[in-house]
Amino acid sequence: MFNLGRKEQIIIFIVIGVILFSAGYQWAGRRADSPVEVVGTANAVANKEEVGPVVHVDGAVEKPGVYKLPPGSRVNDAVAQAVALPEADLSALNLAAPLKDGEKLVVARKGEPANAPAVAQQPVRSGAAAGSAAPTTAQKSTGLININTASSAELESLPGIGPTLANRIIQHRQANGPFQSIEDLKNVSGIGDKKFADLQHLITVQ
Repeated sequence: MFNLGRKEQIIIFIVIGVILFSAGYQWAGRRADSPVEVVGTANAVANKEEVGPVVHVDGAVEKPGVYKLPPGSRVNDAVAQAVALPEADLSALNLAAPLKDGEKLVVARKGEPANAPAVAQQPVRSGAAAGSAAPTTAQKSTGLININTASSAELESLPGIGPTLANRIIQHRQANGPFQSIEDLKNVSGIGDKKFADLQHLITVQ
């Protein structure tokens, strides 16, 4: 329809190329300026599975051991997993308390304190009953002090006997030999009839 020369055709091609380039450039610029939606890390964290507590249940239960429970579990849930025995005393536990990871629950038996297992493992001193001290070499099973073998500390445990009198008693028996009777104690300077009356039921010579 149009009889265009070669020069006109070249110009038309150039104009079309410029138009297409400009349109493409503007479209790319608008795309670059558009906000990019970021897949939120917070959403990923929020959707992450929450880990429940791991607890150790021991004591008056059928199945003592370590249990992993769902998030938000309570003490009652852990005890239910371990199955409390009929003689279990659950009153010592706060069954409504939330569980803590790594916690140990000890279910006590009726009639014993909640920490009874720990107390039972405490060693008892050999040679003496629990709660009492072993008798010394100078102390008879009757509780009398042997004034012939007693040390200074043992003599000082007697009423009215201090370090000075205890030392005099020891010096007297070293110089004169063992006391033959408890009355011989009155031969020690500082021990008269009154003081001896306070001691005579607490001492022996055998």
